Amino acid sequence: MTHGTHDYDIDPRNTSIIIGINDDLLPREQAVVSVFDSGFMLGDGVWEGIRVHHGRLAFIDEHLRRLYEGAKGIDMDIGRTPDELTTMLHATLAANGMETADGVHIRLMVTRGVKSTPYQDPRFTITPATIVIIPEYKTARAETLIQGVRLYTVSTRRGRPDVQDPKWNSHSKLNCISACIQAAQAGADEGLMLDPQGFVATCNSTHFFIVRHPDGPAGPPEVWTSTGDYCMPGITRRNVLRLCDNDGITAREKNFSLTECYGATEAFVTGTFAGIAPVTEIDGRTIGTGKRGPMVAALQQRYIELLDEECG
Repeated sequence: MTHGTHDYDIDPRNTSIIIGINDDLLPREQAVVSVFDSGFMLGDGVWEGIRVHHGRLAFIDEHLRRLYEGAKGIDMDIGRTPDELTTMLHATLAANGMETADGVHIRLMVTRGVKSTPYQDPRFTITPATIVIIPEYKTARAETLIQGVRLYTVSTRRGRPDVQDPKWNSHSKLNCISACIQAAQAGADEGLMLDPQGFVATCNSTHFFIVRHPDGPAGPPEVWTSTGDYCMPGITRRNVLRLCDNDGITAREKNFSLTECYGATEAFVTGTFAGIAPVTEIDGRTIGTGKRGPMVAALQQRYIELLDEECG
């Protein structure tokens, strides 16, 4: 049975959550958007997943910078300042009694707004942007963080920015969904995606790292990830690179091939929801010992410490 970094245990409290839609706070069963909304109709919008740790919005400044940069990229006016959007996030948490909670994950979605008719041209949008805030009690399963995930290299490539900029965290995710489907049908947990040149880029919903020993098994380990040219600017990805730098671990953003992945001593993926999770298998090849390795375990601990530091 497959699983993945976004697996979680069902929490009955989520059946009665309050969801923010623009300036309204609505029970889950009443929280709806128009069938003419740009997000529903065209996938026209950007979004963020935000972790709540000790009641604080973790790395919120970085999330909002990415959100507003994506909105600027598609020429969409969010219609609220970052401070106003942060106030809306806190109001939604307060409405759910989550002000001091742990284990809460927020999906913040912003679409271009409601259309006058089904058509892609943004000039047919007749309302301000639609803002949706969904907070849920949701944490990654502990076994995923220990036992890890299996990846399968899919045929769907990460595209060039002149086709659809992979740095947009957009609602249009069909390429990633296609990658996810192909990996699932191959019996894996997530899809590993290559860039247009055939180098490793990222996964369909997480960022990817390997650990190698360029000077031989007795030499110091290095952490490698892609150049970042063909993947979303991941916030957890950036924090892992910072942790490596702070701890004197050589971390490189570089091109590397699948062969170098198969020969890695460890591999892992990163994301806001699960943090850091080991990869134990790629394309049927066991990575390292097939178990969580010492580098992943150490970075997981350092990442929790960083969260505690960030969120007081």
